[in-house]
Amino acid sequence: MPSPLVTTEWLQENLDNEHLVLIDASMANVVGKEPIIYDRPMLIPGSFRIDLEGTLCDTGASQAHAFPTEEQFTAEIRRLGIEPESLVVVYDDQGIYSSPRAWWILRAMGLKQVFVLDGGLPQWLAEGRDTVSAAVSEAAKHGSVVGKLDDTLVRDSAYVFQHLEDEQVTVIDARSQARFLAQAPESRPGVRGGHIPNSLNLPFTEVLEGYRFKPASQLASTFAHLAPSLQPSNGHQLVFSCGSGITACIILLAAELAGYTQLSLYDGSWADWGGSESLPVA
Repeated sequence: MPSPLVTTEWLQENLDNEHLVLIDASMANVVGKEPIIYDRPMLIPGSFRIDLEGTLCDTGASQAHAFPTEEQFTAEIRRLGIEPESLVVVYDDQGIYSSPRAWWILRAMGLKQVFVLDGGLPQWLAEGRDTVSAAVSEAAKHGSVVGKLDDTLVRDSAYVFQHLEDEQVTVIDARSQARFLAQAPESRPGVRGGHIPNSLNLPFTEVLEGYRFKPASQLASTFAHLAPSLQPSNGHQLVFSCGSGITACIILLAAELAGYTQLSLYDGSWADWGGSESLPVA
């Protein structure tokens, strides 16, 4: 299986590729790391922008940052001119932050050729590459892709609760250790401190080095150290969680880079679980 990452060098060489669809998936709010602040708009040439908190978020759902509906997804993806043969590359302005969330939404909705730009805009800028100040508003021709959610890739609290004692299903939490251990307060009102029982903690910053992901061999060692029983070859299911389903996708992508294949996202994450008095907390 090809890597889910592309390099800045590859992207530079393919900016004129007729099948390339380049997407800036940056978010205004950055949590869990020191945000990179820009004094003016900067995008990689030819980029579209998507809104992970608006047009690609089911704002009618009760949870924060809910997965978009299939109808929402289809309308937005057609606006970008995406076809089944398109090469879709997503990036963000923090290096690696919200682009894995966009990548997983696109994957879960049925697109096959979706990749994350390793290092994102900061890596692009560090290498002195050209930028523009405005995104492409709409493709010259609308695409024909229809989104169809694979619900084995996106889990809810009922699934997680049902598998709390299942040794073949492990939840991995991307929040900081302090939040995981209830030593730091949750920012959302009504959300308890702590973590899902039997879950493991892997703060998303631990899979990154500078603006980019650590090498695959290092990521494999990180997951092996986290729990020796988690082996890519044994069919173990990994469910990824965080505060609201954004940074969980960073460690989900890291797991894929490390060779794991049975991966899913707990979309509601801790905002959903910690906000429900009926669910147990460790």
